[in-house]
Amino acid sequence: MELHVHEWGDRASPPVVCLHGVNAHGRRFRRLVEDRLASRFRVLAPDLRGHGYSDWDPPWTIATHVHDVLETLDAAGVHDADWIGHSLGGRLILEVAALSPERIRRAVLLDPSIDLLPHVSYDFAERERADVSFESHDEAIQARLDTGSAAPREFLEEEMAEHLVRSPDGRFRFRYCQAAVVSLYGELCTPAPPPETLHAPTLLLHSREFGLVRDEHIEAYRAALGEHLQLADVRGGHIVYWDAYEETADAVERFLG
Repeated sequence: MELHVHEWGDRASPPVVCLHGVNAHGRRFRRLVEDRLASRFRVLAPDLRGHGYSDWDPPWTIATHVHDVLETLDAAGVHDADWIGHSLGGRLILEVAALSPERIRRAVLLDPSIDLLPHVSYDFAERERADVSFESHDEAIQARLDTGSAAPREFLEEEMAEHLVRSPDGRFRFRYCQAAVVSLYGELCTPAPPPETLHAPTLLLHSREFGLVRDEHIEAYRAALGEHLQLADVRGGHIVYWDAYEETADAVERFLG
């Protein structure tokens, strides 16, 4: 499946591919890209299958997502690139590295979902089964703030304007397929490719506070990549390019610079 792609920068510039996380969308990278990358890179950020403006048809397996991304890049004339992946997007980069390592020049893993513990995946999937809807954008913003999110309000205002759609019942819901998201949480419990299959220089940036990236992950990638691995630990929650935007943007810009 060719995916809907958000794109910035000069088409003649070196390409960067940005992959979003579960229940997100490609345009979440807009601020990072426009502030730090678009002047030097051609940036492509697809909406993954079941998300945003791409088709929502199953299957929603990790393998299908990888092939969707590679098919989309082939259609765009992009063979090898620098890659940035948040959460699920980070796991997909690891899968691409195992399948087609020549396509990855450098990898940026933003709090990647390398492999979820089963009880964590179960909790996320159960939460996703609920019908989450809002009367207004303001209600959706407040719901996010009530979770303890450190994201600036202006980030959330942009998110709601982009990602919320009004349903036939008049309430607002996010633009993704709940069935796809539940399925993906199960997929993310499966073992990731071994760290040794990732040969590209890599920035692994994670939120120790959130705890999705575990100590055993860090030690395994440090052992496999050695001097080719850069580590960064930022404050706040899982959406590191919201909760710790400046730290995350600085680290990405330095690494790709």
